[in-house]
Amino acid sequence: MALTRRGVLIGALAGGGLAVGWMLRPRSFPLPLQPSEDERAFGAWIKIAQDGVVTVAVPQVEMGQGVTTLLPQIVAYELGCDWRQVAVEPAPVSALYANTVLAAKWSEMWMPLAPRLVEDPQDLLTRRWAQDNRFNVTADGTALAAYEQPAREAAAVARALLMQAAAARWDVAWEECEVDRGLVTHGDKRFGFGALAAEAALLDLPLAPPLRPEPMSENPGSSVPGGALAYPRLDLPAKVDGSWTFVGDVRLPDMLYASIRHAPLAGSSALDSIREDAARAMRGYQRIVKGSSGDTAWVAALAQDWWTAETALARMLPRFSYSEPVESLAVDSALDDALRNSSAERLFGKGEMDLVSGGLPVQIRYEVSPALHATIETASATARLENGVLELWIGTQSPETTRAEAARAIGLDPAQVVLYPMAIGGSFDRRLECTIAGQVALLAREAGKPVQLTWSRSEEQRASYPRTPVVAVMAARPDTEGGIGAWRARVAVPASAREFGRRLFGGESAAGAIDAVAGDADPLALEGAVPVYDIPHVEIDHVPARITLPTTRLRGNAHGYTAFFNECFVDELAARAGREPLSFRMAMLGEDTRLATCLQRAAALAQWDGGVDQSGQGLACHMIGAGRIALIATARRDTSGVRVEKLSAAVDIGRIVNLDIARQQIEGGLVFGLGLALGCSGRYVRGRVEGQTLGAMTLPRISECPQVEIEFISSEAEPADPGELGVAVVAPAIANALHSATGYRARHLPLFAEDL
Repeated sequence: MALTRRGVLIGALAGGGLAVGWMLRPRSFPLPLQPSEDERAFGAWIKIAQDGVVTVAVPQVEMGQGVTTLLPQIVAYELGCDWRQVAVEPAPVSALYANTVLAAKWSEMWMPLAPRLVEDPQDLLTRRWAQDNRFNVTADGTALAAYEQPAREAAAVARALLMQAAAARWDVAWEECEVDRGLVTHGDKRFGFGALAAEAALLDLPLAPPLRPEPMSENPGSSVPGGALAYPRLDLPAKVDGSWTFVGDVRLPDMLYASIRHAPLAGSSALDSIREDAARAMRGYQRIVKGSSGDTAWVAALAQDWWTAETALARMLPRFSYSEPVESLAVDSALDDALRNSSAERLFGKGEMDLVSGGLPVQIRYEVSPALHATIETASATARLENGVLELWIGTQSPETTRAEAARAIGLDPAQVVLYPMAIGGSFDRRLECTIAGQVALLAREAGKPVQLTWSRSEEQRASYPRTPVVAVMAARPDTEGGIGAWRARVAVPASAREFGRRLFGGESAAGAIDAVAGDADPLALEGAVPVYDIPHVEIDHVPARITLPTTRLRGNAHGYTAFFNECFVDELAARAGREPLSFRMAMLGEDTRLATCLQRAAALAQWDGGVDQSGQGLACHMIGAGRIALIATARRDTSGVRVEKLSAAVDIGRIVNLDIARQQIEGGLVFGLGLALGCSGRYVRGRVEGQTLGAMTLPRISECPQVEIEFISSEAEPADPGELGVAVVAPAIANALHSATGYRARHLPLFAEDL
């Protein structure tokens, strides 16, 4: 279908500019960008000012992954502008930014009865659902897959219009003009973008976006360590000098500050008692507000500053009554009982199922404890309610459901909630759910003033839901040549992703979501469980376990435990066969030359010694989507605990758009995975998690972080997200390294949990 002026022009904007709609869409949506008097808006992505500054709207929240550089970089390359003249603007919630790729991937959550109908991002039903729900969610590394092409098309259309405007002045064919570094040129004649923007916005569109022949890419082989970056991160200078604004930096006139206490995680709860008189004499103290988020009761204190509010709560000693509190012993028992006695749902099968049934010769049990997000930045939000409109300043990965949460809490329509998207210091998927939005909305209504609510560290730990605990029995039948002839994984885990989806999309309480999905099979809860190896007979079984602990998503998600099961099990099978771990894996890779290359490069990088006794080297590899990684860890254990000395990774993520950001994401994922391997967990007693400080979670300190070396492999494959890959492979690589160093097989995450 050809683009037409009637079909793509949205309307006149302030300042006289016309917005160029470059996406083909079945319906018309209001333009989200609001240009100033000296700017012109080009579609949903680009504004160009008279001084030549190009502002790019980013519909994904910045939470350390560099998306506020990545998408503007794509626009800058396609448009041909000078990187020094690029600015970034967080995009408001809009159907024009619908993340159809993630909607398709999460089809099991919002269309559980018929997910196959909406598993294609280009499907009309998928697109309409994502648009109708303003599904602008940031998760699962989908920014490039969802937004690179529309960003390129927007930039290509704007570039063509600028060329047409210049060509009209010069009386030449616009196709003869060139665009580079913010200038439109023809021979020795040139104009800057700012001088052409007003005219360009009024011109007819080309029949199709004239994309550049090749998309943006950087060659890892041409990178010089420590060299100048072509596209340095736009957010770094402000983060270094402290001028970058986070939610905690928001200041409004006459604003109050709030601290909060939550009831324990339980089936239901209520505020039982509170000594209000204990804080009345405190200078700056205002009042308390009682509320509930789903089944969880809470009480907040309002004051002139946050410390006074927090101290007031400590003095008032709030006490909660509750039923069915979460107990780790009961959770462990429920998982064990499900694994032993419950029927399983087959999620994947290949080959002859008779060969993977019954008691296979090798059967090994693995366990994973609940994992906490341990974000450095705790939850915070600011709200102001005036004239029936709620303004909300918040860092969230799911802006539209956050608006709905705030509106529901005080009886508004979501259309009456204005959300200002703020950057997040770190989320790891913690900010997909924003209970705090409803809490701060209620506080603002009750106070009659703007309120900023910040959770303390202990409340962040207490009220957050963890990544689910899991128990698995891995079974295999060796073939006649010492390889793996048959493979079965029987995994007991709640329908964690579907449970999360009920809360996110349906607004259900934690207990209600658990009940609603009890007994459901959940493919997203076992992502990555299918081995990467060419094994003839494979069966993956999900045993849906019902536990009382609410669970949610966390960086790496199911890959964080399925890779642990698979790669530890493969190592054990190699040892039983008397085979060297690397060659054992290579022999089973079939035609996956990309993963084979990763394994070979990692071995060369780490000077792999075969993982012989007491070498302290361990190997793991994994795939997430189109991305591949192989990792060799060097580790030891002594009287002071586990010490990981070196992590050597070879990575193939296809075409690399920004090499520096890709490296940061792999490094960050490896260190995050290290935290999950060695700690980041806790036991639940009467609904409270033990260890309510970061210091109690045995996280690696800077001085304890290993040497990290990464080699990227040049590839022409489509880009894959690097943010999750490192998380998945760290735990099994370390576990295998510790076996080579000590002879001990770790089959529980965190490793050596009995010592923590």
